[in-house]
Amino acid sequence: MQSVLEFLTLNARWLAAGGVLTFLSSFGQTFFISVFAGEIREAFELSHGEWGGLYSLGTMVSAGVMVWAGAATDFFRVRLLGPLILAGLVVACLVMGLNTWVWALPISVFLLRFFGQGMSSHLAMVAMARWFTATRGKALSIATLGFAVGEALLPLAFVTAMLHVHWQTLWILSAGICAIGIPILILLLRHERTPQSLAKSNASTGMEGRHWTRAEALRHPLFWTLIPAILGPSAFVTALFFHQVHLAEVKGWSHIQLVSLFPVYTVAGIVAMLTTGWALDRFGTTRLMPFFMLPFVIAFLSFALGNSLPLALIGFVFLGLSSGAIATLIPAFWADFYGTAHIGAIKALATAVMVLGSAIGPAITGALIDFGIGFEAQLIGVAIYFIVISALTAWGVRRAAQTL
Repeated sequence: MQSVLEFLTLNARWLAAGGVLTFLSSFGQTFFISVFAGEIREAFELSHGEWGGLYSLGTMVSAGVMVWAGAATDFFRVRLLGPLILAGLVVACLVMGLNTWVWALPISVFLLRFFGQGMSSHLAMVAMARWFTATRGKALSIATLGFAVGEALLPLAFVTAMLHVHWQTLWILSAGICAIGIPILILLLRHERTPQSLAKSNASTGMEGRHWTRAEALRHPLFWTLIPAILGPSAFVTALFFHQVHLAEVKGWSHIQLVSLFPVYTVAGIVAMLTTGWALDRFGTTRLMPFFMLPFVIAFLSFALGNSLPLALIGFVFLGLSSGAIATLIPAFWADFYGTAHIGAIKALATAVMVLGSAIGPAITGALIDFGIGFEAQLIGVAIYFIVISALTAWGVRRAAQTL
């Protein structure tokens, strides 16, 4: 059996390429953009609901574009798509850094969400699922560490930097960081890995022993059963980070006190990513799918009912456990149940649903805050949602697993 050290040594350049893409996707993720929420609202004179609406508009458009653009990963290699996507992310950061018009905010958000949250993370996950077969769980868990590093370092670093540097200048700095990633990615993928999923197609088929197309997946009830499980985490974790400034105000904490707990979320996420990756290769996705959302229940109840930073810390621990499990488990699920031949197109659709969720979450919660329904009360409803959806997911997956 291949040791972890041997696996890392033999596959270092391809795992690192996945990590570069997931890390740089941070600049289009809500946990990073929301760091600037207070400054954006002040600069453009926006309420919580107005900023949430503009953010959701840009995000929803990016979800629509993802449906067809994400399928490009089935036809073009990572070494071609990767640098192009990162170049788009550079432009996105520059647009946010130089923008002075409120009407252009949705355009800025669209570019950040499409090239960052959407295509960068999508390309990394499709590459891991296609390049690796027997060790898919380990590969996904290691590549997703880029998400964790971004979550741990960037919010705290940029909140601190804003004490001394104008917020739009920091977006220009972000563009520079993304630009540095382009030659690094090109160097890592100078010799791109031959996809195991193409060489060993029999080992990577899905239900009924075949590869499913996106049209076939859409006609299968399992896909629709999983929609709430894809939509919910994206919507409500995004909403939590999006309203981090508001949450700190409601709880009576400083923003930097709340942000200082993000590394706890990251550590919990890393533990969950690596543990889930190991468990995937050992037990498979079927046994794990019913349980990955249950820590969310504890997390959102902690944020809803607790007023102390220690309870917030507990919330971030459980939030990280579910978020880390999702980052590894869901990409492996699509490959296991639908095969790898068309995984780019199928996962692009799932990514679009996820991006759509990240648009819905801030819009709904922001509007409810404006209407006087407290964010804390909303989080209790979110916890109940995850209890119901966990039961639905367990039923759907176990039923479909009979055809594997």
